[in-house]
Amino acid sequence: MSPPVPALHESASRAAETLAGASSVRLVSHDDADGLTSAAIASTALDWAGVPVETEIKHGLDEEAIDELADGPAETVLFTDLGSGALDRLAHHEAAGRFEPIVVDHHQPVEGTIEHHLNPRTVGIDGGRELAGAGTAYVLASALAEVVEPDVDSRELATLAVVGAVGDRQLVDGELIGANAQIAGEGEEAGVIEVGTDLAVYGTQTRPLPKLLEYASDVRIPGITGSRRGAVQFLQDLPVSIRDGDRWPTWAELDGGKRTAIASALIQTAIERGVPADRIETLVGTRYVLAREEPGTHLRDASEFATVLNATARYEESAVGLAVCRGDRGSAYTDARELLQEHRRNLAAGIEWVQEAGVTREDQVQWFHAGTEIRATIVGIVAGMAIGADGIDGHRPIVGFATKDDGDGVKVSARAPGKFRSRDLDLGAAMRESATAVGGEGGGHAMAAGATIPAGAETTFVETVDELIGAQLA
Repeated sequence: MSPPVPALHESASRAAETLAGASSVRLVSHDDADGLTSAAIASTALDWAGVPVETEIKHGLDEEAIDELADGPAETVLFTDLGSGALDRLAHHEAAGRFEPIVVDHHQPVEGTIEHHLNPRTVGIDGGRELAGAGTAYVLASALAEVVEPDVDSRELATLAVVGAVGDRQLVDGELIGANAQIAGEGEEAGVIEVGTDLAVYGTQTRPLPKLLEYASDVRIPGITGSRRGAVQFLQDLPVSIRDGDRWPTWAELDGGKRTAIASALIQTAIERGVPADRIETLVGTRYVLAREEPGTHLRDASEFATVLNATARYEESAVGLAVCRGDRGSAYTDARELLQEHRRNLAAGIEWVQEAGVTREDQVQWFHAGTEIRATIVGIVAGMAIGADGIDGHRPIVGFATKDDGDGVKVSARAPGKFRSRDLDLGAAMRESATAVGGEGGGHAMAAGATIPAGAETTFVETVDELIGAQLA
């Protein structure tokens, strides 16, 4: 079996040899869907090797967090889905012999050299679109499997790699590309992933059809999106009967003929009601189904699985999400579903608040400041979902501010509409430079990024972001 992502195989093999020989490993990972799946992949691989592992989930990796790691006994510390932005600090501690860092990440690296740094960007692979943190961890796990030869197929971990990539918004025109697509293909070969073309709307496994259409906000169809009555009327006007007695089925419960009828009518309605052609095209996309998960559950579809994980992370319950990734379908999954319900209520309230409060438009971006009205941990999700909602421009990036839960500064999150994927926009670079200019820290991806800045610096920050984005797009 050929190695996944051959360009990374040599460095992955060296890191795997080091991990296999470690007496114990401290695993530190990011607290989002990509980070949790990365941690689950890495810790599972370490289990194969019989190496004891202690896992910590962190929101970020600042200087203080790194120095705390250095205060412990010398050991091997494995970073997944973070670390590349702190190579300089990690190199300092490695040179001093305080601990041996192994970084498995996909974010933009800063200057600094350590012995084990696994990152697609160092070999010419786009870490924002072609390989997420979980996929990079999958490469490491595959290399570790070659070393220890466990009695399992390492390709089974491709499910988590795909969930991580989808959760990190790496779908390009509705599908995974590059190394992500290769990993999904390996999951297909192993029988754990089913890849096919389907309606590209969130909730196909769990939402009854009227709710599925009402809340399908990626493509807003006037009279259906946001309208329970309009969604029901649309379904009732179809030439085929959809309702199952007294209940509405989910999309996953429908046969192929009924799915085709709904999709065709949905596209035709969108055309008649003036939805732009480039948005209509996104109604259909590639779906990634996890074949071994129970049909009709949140874990059957990669996008819904990722949302469950994000719900646990946003409410400081990352251990629950990690347990779900590691296979707990009992108490952890129950807890995760409850957190998801709370998450959905808070998102709905957040979007309603943004619509009522409105946004301020600059030359390039639009922004809002929620203060304590929206949790800092979800302001980025709210910002992304608000794009295109009533009163919110659907064609320009949005920046959301919220007071941090501990009151220590302001959390900033930026999101961009899908049309910017083919342009030179880089929100991560804009966040990083603007935050640094006001004494904060920032970074992220081209389409989704964030920062933490001092309270009172918001005006200067957003002016700098607007200027930088204008220069990027000029």
